Amino acid sequence: MGTKIEDILKTKIWLSSPHMGGNEQNYVKEAFDTNWVAPLGPNVTGFEQDLEKFLNEDVHIAALSSGTAALHLGLILLGVKAGDEVICQSFTFSASANPIVYLGATPVFIDSEIETWNMCPVALEDAIKDRISKGKTPKAIIPVHLYGMPYKADEIRSIANKYNIPILEDSAEALGSHYKGKMCGTFGDIAALSFNGNKIITTSGGGALVSHSKEIKEKAVFLATQARDNAPHYQHSEIGYNYRLSNISAGIGRGQMEVLQKHINLRREMHDFYKSIFKDNDAITVFQEPNSDYFSNHWLSCITINSDKLGKSREEIRLELEKENIESRPLWKPMHLQPIFKDYPYYGGKISETLFETGLCLPSGSNLNNDDKNRIKEVFQRFF
Repeated sequence: MGTKIEDILKTKIWLSSPHMGGNEQNYVKEAFDTNWVAPLGPNVTGFEQDLEKFLNEDVHIAALSSGTAALHLGLILLGVKAGDEVICQSFTFSASANPIVYLGATPVFIDSEIETWNMCPVALEDAIKDRISKGKTPKAIIPVHLYGMPYKADEIRSIANKYNIPILEDSAEALGSHYKGKMCGTFGDIAALSFNGNKIITTSGGGALVSHSKEIKEKAVFLATQARDNAPHYQHSEIGYNYRLSNISAGIGRGQMEVLQKHINLRREMHDFYKSIFKDNDAITVFQEPNSDYFSNHWLSCITINSDKLGKSREEIRLELEKENIESRPLWKPMHLQPIFKDYPYYGGKISETLFETGLCLPSGSNLNNDDKNRIKEVFQRFF
């Protein structure tokens, strides 16, 4: 009997792949049937309303083409211009920092604290004091809820208010996470969400700007649709952008909203799965909430490795998984260590740097089945 190709090549286990709920096609079909295929339409409106209801605060949503677009427009709406400085978490994806440079502003990077891996309040205040002493009061602060873990929202807000600096909250990875019962995406003066293909829900590509003001939402939509003035002809008094989400993509999002809570539960189950694997291994630490104030969607489950205790490195583990066609990935390389950002100001110690050197993201998708889990578990059992 011939050998099947599946017996030779194991199916890829991805870090975080899209997971459809089944009803997305109905919304997309409706968009086609009614010829709503432009960057406006009932799915866009419906998706925004679904998100507003889920966040359960007095917020207004503008659905956009990406989370990066939301951060870019957020900075513009907060008045950031060329020559300004913006404080940004260093331990994050480059999309948190890139829009600062789009505007000709200067990013000022801040180290993490060890409990949530997010922006360190002590280093933040040190940076603000030092920048003010140099004649440069930062125009905004961009903290990130990394891997779905809420940042220290009370402490960051207290410092921001003390120096009268607005917060642009990067909640790209944290839809469904909350701190003291309040949803991530509602802590900032403006916030950004992402629905990229690897996020907890997806619109293929997409994002949203969250605001507590209807006027800010309307201004964001205006800028996102090429800043067309209210005139019978094409007239523009401001620079605009092509950043609005399409009605087709929003249809995918409406279907995904129906399974969002299920996806959150499944991601958290994956986190518990890893806790059970490593519960007796004191060389491996599973990243988890520091206390009951924090609730993470565990978008990605992450571990840190004590190589001295284990006798093996983070990279050895990653390569062992890769041999079995299982994707894993080092934690984010901090922005202040990136070649493109290495000459910008940085405040803090080596917490984010150490996390990058010792940490690994593990497969966390809500669509992983028991066979996938068994394959992952077997690799670790053999390896250890």
